[in-house]
Amino acid sequence: MKLGRIAAPMAALVTAAAGSLAVIPAASADSVSAAQPTAQHAVAHVGNLTAPAVTPAVKAKLAAGRSICYAAHVQNIGWQSWVCDGQIAGTTGQSLRMEALAIITSGTGGICAQAHVQNIGWMGVDCEPDGSEALVGTTGESLRMEALFLAPNTSPGSICADAHVQNIGWQGVVCNDGAWGGLEVGTTGQSLRMEAITITV
Repeated sequence: MKLGRIAAPMAALVTAAAGSLAVIPAASADSVSAAQPTAQHAVAHVGNLTAPAVTPAVKAKLAAGRSICYAAHVQNIGWQSWVCDGQIAGTTGQSLRMEALAIITSGTGGICAQAHVQNIGWMGVDCEPDGSEALVGTTGESLRMEALFLAPNTSPGSICADAHVQNIGWQGVVCNDGAWGGLEVGTTGQSLRMEAITITV
């Protein structure tokens, strides 16, 4: 169950197609399948985020086949260690906000991510190919991530996620349509922090 409507993430994706640029229209909260990100690096990393180093164990996991790994930047903690394929990033029961998220995939064609952040709203989209980190959110600004939008990058495929949100707890797993559609977790307009997330592909 997702509480609150998340309004129109991914205002537009700029994609490279046969040497020209195309703009993909915004996805509405009711039809996120309209967003069909198809270009690697559609938008440069937002801000000055730097992902934590990918460990040998995570590299081995990614080399084994279709997988998604992610690391959360958490209030009073900083970057946590990478986790993969449905493991929990962030914290629960500690009232700590997630501030940023790094995501890396293998065997999926990559991922597009976009964060809704306190005092900012929806930030830019970061689309990355397999093996490169998508980075969303902020660090060093004490701002909470409130919602997250995820979509495939260069190949259609299934993505599922679940967010642990202040005053709500785990919202319940949300999946895209298994093709080009995106998914949203978290809330907007309620001033609630995301505290933890799980993601699978």
